Amino acid sequence: MKKFNSTKTKAFPLQLVLIIPFVLQIFGAVSLVGYLSFKNGQKAVNDLADQLMARTSTMVDQYLQSYLSIPHKVNQINADAIGMGLLNVRDRKTIGKYFWKQMQAYDLSYIGIGLSTGEAAGAGRYDGKTLTIDDCSAKPPKNCYTYATDRKGDRTRVTTIYDWDNFSMSWYTGPIKAGRPIWSQIYTLNYPNHPYIAASAGRPIYDVQNRLLGIVATDIHLLKLSEFLRRLDVSRTGQVFILERNGMLIANSNPQQPFTLVKENIQRLKATDSPDPLIQDITQQIQQQFNGFQSISEPTKLQLKWQGEPNFVYISPWRDQYGLDWLVVVSVPEHTFMTQINANTSTTILLCLGALTVAILMGYLTSHLITQPIVRLNRASQAMAAGNLNQVVDVSNIQELNILAHSFNYMAGQLGEFFSALENSKAELEDRVEERTAELKITLSELQRTQAQVVQSEKMSSLGQLVAGVAHEINNPVNFIHGNIAHLNEYTQDLLRMIYLYQQRHSSYDPEIQAFAEEIDLEFLIEDLQKMLSSMRMGTERIRNIVLSLRNFSRIDEAEFKAVDIHEGIESTLLILQHRLKAKSDRPAIEIIRDYGNLPQTECYAGQLNQVFMNILVNAMDALDEVNAQRTCEEIKENPAQITIRTLVSDSQWIEIAIADNGLGIPEQVQNRIFDPFFTTKPVGKGTGMGMAISYQIIVEKHGGKLDCFSTFDKGTEFIIQLPIRQQVFKVA
Repeated sequence: MKKFNSTKTKAFPLQLVLIIPFVLQIFGAVSLVGYLSFKNGQKAVNDLADQLMARTSTMVDQYLQSYLSIPHKVNQINADAIGMGLLNVRDRKTIGKYFWKQMQAYDLSYIGIGLSTGEAAGAGRYDGKTLTIDDCSAKPPKNCYTYATDRKGDRTRVTTIYDWDNFSMSWYTGPIKAGRPIWSQIYTLNYPNHPYIAASAGRPIYDVQNRLLGIVATDIHLLKLSEFLRRLDVSRTGQVFILERNGMLIANSNPQQPFTLVKENIQRLKATDSPDPLIQDITQQIQQQFNGFQSISEPTKLQLKWQGEPNFVYISPWRDQYGLDWLVVVSVPEHTFMTQINANTSTTILLCLGALTVAILMGYLTSHLITQPIVRLNRASQAMAAGNLNQVVDVSNIQELNILAHSFNYMAGQLGEFFSALENSKAELEDRVEERTAELKITLSELQRTQAQVVQSEKMSSLGQLVAGVAHEINNPVNFIHGNIAHLNEYTQDLLRMIYLYQQRHSSYDPEIQAFAEEIDLEFLIEDLQKMLSSMRMGTERIRNIVLSLRNFSRIDEAEFKAVDIHEGIESTLLILQHRLKAKSDRPAIEIIRDYGNLPQTECYAGQLNQVFMNILVNAMDALDEVNAQRTCEEIKENPAQITIRTLVSDSQWIEIAIADNGLGIPEQVQNRIFDPFFTTKPVGKGTGMGMAISYQIIVEKHGGKLDCFSTFDKGTEFIIQLPIRQQVFKVA
């Protein structure tokens, strides 16, 4: 290869001789153009400076016109909506959410309303990112609340409580006094890590009878003006700043802020007190030359010196119809333009050197024309050694290298086919393994599901036996007591008649009998004895009803379909869950609303159907307890927890049982999996995830019915069970 390169290199001197004159001509032409460009650039510095600064001033003017017109347009829209009665200013909650929606559409800091009653409402983005809602009642103290919001604009929690008084705020009193739309004085607030310097556009509002209601106001964050100025091209080398006629700094293009912190309070700076020495010095020179800022009424061009260097300064007044009167100052050092001219000269020199370098490189690259095919072949060989067999070497115009490239490509093709066959075999084996693994996973899932169902069935069977046993043991003595109460009452009445008869026949006064009667308070004893017997009768009746409900719920003796009263099963389940329904220290009782239709006797597995009722009712109670934990007592009283049970005959062959709660509802992604085995949203230890899966199996597979879930966010959830009245096809164990 060394011999080949040496021979090839000796063949190029003539080509290099032909290229060198061309390179020299290019070099001379570029040098001449650079010299003429330098001379003309020096003459055009002043014109370029005027154009740049005038264009910058125009861009700032257009931005201010566009940005500062938005608050008054928003106020006009809101005032018109209120004037036409489309917005109810007394409904602070709705109007606060309306302003929240507007804040989503506009780059503003605050939209609000202040009423002549002292009330106020609004939505703000005080930190530039997070939207909150303010809601203020009429009289302080602690009459204003700031709420955090969710993505829909609904209030989630109170973040701040503070005093509020419309009538002490300049943004309120200014438009009221002027009787027209105006800008208020610039005001400042120091939120933690988020300074708030704003100008508020206010507009009086009137009702449909043209009576004053208050004002609508919209704030803009003035620090955003500084962000805009920093994005201007001129800010890279010069300065752009905006100030009021009193000399107070509004915005500037340098990284330093136009304010300072004094004892945690924001204090705006005069331009002559700016931490930027250029702004400070240029402002002082302007103030001295015009004896203040009030006399500047037209765009003015100046050439001032700062630190001995000339600066082009352009001053442009900016006003609007609502009372703003500012000055926009653009200052660019002269070296900015000269730097560009010098840069052009340097570029010209670099172009000359570059042209010469390119000419030299052309000869150098030509010497490598022969070595490139060999380099490509070497790289392809290394890639194949690293495992990348998909290699094809391009053919060359050199015959020997062309033969070598064809041989290499043939070898690469053979190796590729061999390894492709191996890959196909490997892929086929992996597919078989994955298929078998998937089958095993399905089998394992079915086994787990069956195991959980067996465990649940055993638990319910054990519970049924326990309940039945307890009911039987309680029922016998209770029936004995209940059956003897009637006889006891009869015997007691006989004894009382005996006492009355004795008193009538032997009415002579006996001191000893009279003293004993008074000692035992005979009259009270007779009266209370009747009440005690009545209470005992009611108590035993209650125990008998509870025992009957327990036996109805367990139904352990019914392994086949049996026609039963569905309402009886529901009531038995509710009786067992009575402890969950009662009022507690932190919430009132859960109300059960019964909307029962006239249901016929329905064939079913009564015990299993009661288990379904139990699962759905427990989930509803859990949902209501969860929503009650997040609400205040007042909110619970306004919207008490309720479970509605509705039954009806949907047609001549089917009945329908609907159980609904007024909780938070179930998210859509959870609804899609609610009947999946082992799926639960409850904490560990409070749910197995099998309750609804087993309920679905009982209704659909064992009864041939339907079980559907319908849920709406923030409205509640409803489970609808549909069962055939007569079981004909689905009589399976």
